[in-house]
Amino acid sequence: MGRKKAKDEARKLPSGTLLVMGVLVACFGLLAALFLYLHKSASLAAAKKTKPSLLDERDEVVYSKYAGSKSCRDCHTNAYALWENSHHRLAERHVNPEIDRRFFEPAQVIRHNSQTSEVRIVEGRFEVLAPDLDGQTKPFKVERVIGENPLRQYMTHTDRGRWQVTEIASDPVRGDWFNVFGDEDRKPGEWGHWTGRGMNWNSMCAACHNTRLRKNYRQSTDGYETRMAEMGVGCEACHGPMADHVAWQKKHGQSQLAKYQAPYQRRQTLDPTLDKLTKPQWIDTCGMCHSRRGELTGDFSPGDDFADHHSLVIVDETDIYYPDGQVREEDYEYGSFVGSRMYAAGVQCSDCHEPHSAKTRLTGNQLCMRCHGAPIPPAPKIDASTHSFHKPNTPGDLCVDCHMPVTTYMQRHPRRDHGFTIPDPLLTKQFGIPNACNRCHNAPTNTVDWALQWVEKWYGTKMERPYRQRAQVIARARQGDNAALPGLLKIAREEKIGYWRAVATGLLRRWAHEPQVAEVLLKQARDTDALVRSMAVRGLDLLQEASGNAVKQTLSALLSDTTRLVRVEAAWALRANLDTNTLAGRDLLRFMQHNSDQPAGLLQIGIFLNDRGKSSEALACFQKAVEWDGGSAPLRHALAVSLSQNGRSQEAVQQLEMACKIAPRDAEYRFKLGLAYNETGRLPEATASLEEAVKLDPQYAQAWYNLGLAYAAAGKLEAALNALGRAETLSPQSAHIPYATATILARLGRISEARTAAQRALSINPGFAEAMQLLLTLQ
Repeated sequence: MGRKKAKDEARKLPSGTLLVMGVLVACFGLLAALFLYLHKSASLAAAKKTKPSLLDERDEVVYSKYAGSKSCRDCHTNAYALWENSHHRLAERHVNPEIDRRFFEPAQVIRHNSQTSEVRIVEGRFEVLAPDLDGQTKPFKVERVIGENPLRQYMTHTDRGRWQVTEIASDPVRGDWFNVFGDEDRKPGEWGHWTGRGMNWNSMCAACHNTRLRKNYRQSTDGYETRMAEMGVGCEACHGPMADHVAWQKKHGQSQLAKYQAPYQRRQTLDPTLDKLTKPQWIDTCGMCHSRRGELTGDFSPGDDFADHHSLVIVDETDIYYPDGQVREEDYEYGSFVGSRMYAAGVQCSDCHEPHSAKTRLTGNQLCMRCHGAPIPPAPKIDASTHSFHKPNTPGDLCVDCHMPVTTYMQRHPRRDHGFTIPDPLLTKQFGIPNACNRCHNAPTNTVDWALQWVEKWYGTKMERPYRQRAQVIARARQGDNAALPGLLKIAREEKIGYWRAVATGLLRRWAHEPQVAEVLLKQARDTDALVRSMAVRGLDLLQEASGNAVKQTLSALLSDTTRLVRVEAAWALRANLDTNTLAGRDLLRFMQHNSDQPAGLLQIGIFLNDRGKSSEALACFQKAVEWDGGSAPLRHALAVSLSQNGRSQEAVQQLEMACKIAPRDAEYRFKLGLAYNETGRLPEATASLEEAVKLDPQYAQAWYNLGLAYAAAGKLEAALNALGRAETLSPQSAHIPYATATILARLGRISEARTAAQRALSINPGFAEAMQLLLTLQ
């Protein structure tokens, strides 16, 4: 429950040429950060074998197929014993006085930042006294516990089927209480306060802490009818529904043992109710919970493709991950793992973890040396005694210390990065990417240069490996450095690991209008990896108006892709005219409905309605989203654009002013505020806001362009030329910038320079009528 709120999406430059409010851009992307994965080519649709969809089955039908974990105990004695006291089994449970009483009795007062909570037992009732949604302290009955070690959070039922999770948690080892958000002082009324939607169990926690959960959000009541097969992560959370298996075993197992004359393991293979999962299916089953992802359906079942139900968050323009793939925010394990060479080599979770206890199979370096000691190809041979350059049995000698660094989340939960990354102080020096050397050797004298000297001494030219080069390209691409484009194209075309092809493909959106990029995006739309195809759709979405039939035909073809994620992305790109009765149309509607209980889901629905010409209905969605999360700058921004479209410019200015107050370092909101000020006739404020935008982001071409227009409107023609010059350098593919330059040069009487600028505009867009007309007047 420690997941942070997703950060603002990366900026997409508007394409308008006048100082007016732009339309809502198409590339808000899919929610949560919608990013992701696997398997077969779109051209192999007929060959792909999938289980029949259960999405439309009624709850009663679905849950009748589950037998419960206790039904497994008698036959699977050893596995059950390992699971019974595991963190999976205890992922969620009812309050147990024998276990929980010590944290509530005697009563305790917990001060966390500006707030105070109290825990106590009153007449056998476990209670938390805490600020409610209105800020008033009230008693809440604690009925469930979520998590086990190193922390436990507590759940209370409110109304309309809602369960909320406390931000104060107990530590079973230290025996104390603490705030999982540390110094964050989340206030009543905020999305992330324990009473808010960001801490709502039904939406944010339930699916991963229980077995086969259906959220069942009801828009009509803004409430839930959430159901589950079993509380906690039971056997069937990983093995799938087993009622048929239990029935078959009861009939053919013990009673007909003589008939089969076979050991138990053999009888299992004869069981027609069992479907053996493949390696990718097992990994996807783990990934369903151990990933930062958006939900497409909310109804994953073991054996399903991950990308038929989820959109994985991967390395992108945001700071959710570091450019080399290291986790930064709370990203869990799956995303890093599928980007690793270990995953590419065929390693799966259960190779290292005993699946029923979830503990590692061996301790220390023994686990890694199982493959790297012999070695077992393709694992490279590692001599553990010399490779680490650290004394045996000291920090730094363990493989995981360097290649699986620890980040602590929720204040008390240390987790290892499963990307198996390589410590590289040079990347720290160049881009601020952390390295395991300085994470451990953190004394003031142990600088990055100090770590770099040792690494270069020990490993020399081995550090100039593809890992470093890829991270450098991606880091520069995230900064908007045009010099990164050739390397990014190479990664997209040649990288063997699909995850990184997808990362590069996603980052290419910034340069989507470059001819060579458009060509690569069209190629990536046919990649064998669904994650890559989904990222290609996002880039192609930007090219629909400029690139003619090839792009639209490709997007239309992807509406029939074998993987739901790709279909949903394609449907989103084509949403303005999408037939919602098609398979992809239904997928998109289901996705939006499933996420409509969160502000980001309403944002998506609002964009969908707006782009289908239903601006008033869209405005209502944006208003409700802001009501649910008034502290979100992206939601304020979306509402402002919608208000502007509906002729309510003054209200749009107010919303953008709030967005800038919430996110004062975001250049996009300053830029849009400048447009809004201009729309309401406040040119001085518009100019000041645009100046602030380019100060915050000197690479923001569109802001420089509009600032040039603002200067020109104020009669500051030389300043206008300087601003437009910066804009043209940053965005040389735009014909509107040199055209604007030409008009100002003409006003100054610099006719020869004006002609040259107009000709530049026409060389970019030969059909630019205004530039052609201007050039004729300059003869």
